[in-house]
Amino acid sequence: MRKTRAAEDSKSHLVAMRRWLHQHPELSFHECETARYIANELERLGIPYEYGGEGSAVIARLQTDPAGPGVALRAEMDALPGHETTGAPYASVNEGAMHACGHGAHIAMVLAAAASLASSPPRGNVVFVFQPAEESGGGARTAISEGALQGVDSIFAGHVTHEYETGKIMVAEGVVTSQSDRFVFEITGKGGHGARPHEAIDAVVIAGFLITAVQTLVSREVNPLHPSVVTIGSVHAGSAPNVIAEEAILAGSIRTTTEEIREHIHRGLRRMADAIGELHNAEVSVVIDEGYPPVINDPGATGLARTAAGLVVGPQGLVKMEHPSMGSEDFAYFLQKIPGSFVRFGARRSGWEPIPLHSPSFDIDEDVLPIGAEYFDRVARIALEHQGVR
Repeated sequence: MRKTRAAEDSKSHLVAMRRWLHQHPELSFHECETARYIANELERLGIPYEYGGEGSAVIARLQTDPAGPGVALRAEMDALPGHETTGAPYASVNEGAMHACGHGAHIAMVLAAAASLASSPPRGNVVFVFQPAEESGGGARTAISEGALQGVDSIFAGHVTHEYETGKIMVAEGVVTSQSDRFVFEITGKGGHGARPHEAIDAVVIAGFLITAVQTLVSREVNPLHPSVVTIGSVHAGSAPNVIAEEAILAGSIRTTTEEIREHIHRGLRRMADAIGELHNAEVSVVIDEGYPPVINDPGATGLARTAAGLVVGPQGLVKMEHPSMGSEDFAYFLQKIPGSFVRFGARRSGWEPIPLHSPSFDIDEDVLPIGAEYFDRVARIALEHQGVR
């Protein structure tokens, strides 16, 4: 089917928005220029919004029936720390930050959906939530505290990915991302000379025991049918080759998809700290910090999302999830409050080598932008119609 001039203009504006946002990334809770850009676009569309300044969400409301049903569309404003290596003409100009997770694309999609919804408003209320700090800090909680879910019955979000080619949308109910937690082991032994190990308690040796032992929590204590990962990502110990280290610090992350397994791994980490400390006559402690909960898509909302996605990409474009992602997403906090659904937009052009999210070379096929924009438009209308007849 031949594209209309209006469709071409819409695509051009989508690309321009996404490229500006990609070129001007800002880190979590510092998304000032990004928020200003969004606010300017909302003003152009005549959609009222609220913004509390740096660290806050931009929350816009399109209301045709204040007493009617409400639906929210969510996008994230923040970028990741890092140096972009895409070589694109719209690459980051902000040193030390880049949109390695595609959040600029999500903003552009939701803004384009806002333009479509404003030009032909559905009956009910649409809230556009542009939240801070998805990558670090759980900015969804900030948006919620600022009233993002006031008058909202359901919420929808999506994420670009190279896991699927452009033209595919992954829709699945239930658990779609994992729970994330972090932990730190602190080991205190007794320092000494490398030539006289019998006078010392070697924190490095103890760290080695812990690194090995921790791996058995998943490989030998967790049912392999329940995805889970324990990773030690950093090890700090020692000052010289001939000095036995007195202290060592190990830091890592935990990814789980059920609360039962999560609690088992937490108990296991504490058990191992106590046991290995006792074994080596050292002090070993572990601190576990709770991270984002798992994203659990509501079945009813996911049915609406599947209908909307099918209208955009056709039945052949719908993709099922083979297994939950072991990544995490703070969209989970919204889903703890109201029903909703989180989908994934294929953003890899045919023939491209897949590049993972958070890579300094991550970029998207911009043909995904109108797909995502139309999805957000359709899912908002479908959800409002569904909620209005219940």
